[in-house]
Amino acid sequence: MLKLAGALLLVGAGTMLGWMHAGRLADRPAQIRRLVRMLGQLETEIAYGYTPLPEALARIGRQPGDPLADLFHEAADRLAKEEAAVTETWRLALESVWGRTALKNGEKEIMLTLGNTLGASDREDQIRHLRLAAKQLETLEPEAAEEQRKYEKMWKSLGLLGGALVAVILY
Repeated sequence: MLKLAGALLLVGAGTMLGWMHAGRLADRPAQIRRLVRMLGQLETEIAYGYTPLPEALARIGRQPGDPLADLFHEAADRLAKEEAAVTETWRLALESVWGRTALKNGEKEIMLTLGNTLGASDREDQIRHLRLAAKQLETLEPEAAEEQRKYEKMWKSLGLLGGALVAVILY
């Protein structure tokens, strides 16, 4: 009876791991879309609201529980507390929040490149760079959706079968 319970726990753990990985694949396209929307909000704050960068980042970062909003919120907090350059502040915020997102290195590079221009040029140039980053992210969204379509079911099955395999090998 104890062996059966152990085997069921192994199969359940493997299944859960597969579902968690599949969930990250499903989250990536949605997070890319949200990030594009947030960059559009930042563009609006800068272009039409004439809002200072720390305040604009704080406004966008007010959405609780969203790791992407946490990125903007943390960048705003770091800008308010430290006398560091925007580039360094943005990079540190990205590093601390990125692990909680489903996004990959391609998106991270786009955001790091954007951070190099935020606060370092005039309003029109910042708007141009925000639009460029949004366009680049939009081109990655179909790739992320295709990856989700291809691999989501595979990871769910792989988790179940991997857990079953470990249970069979051990028992």
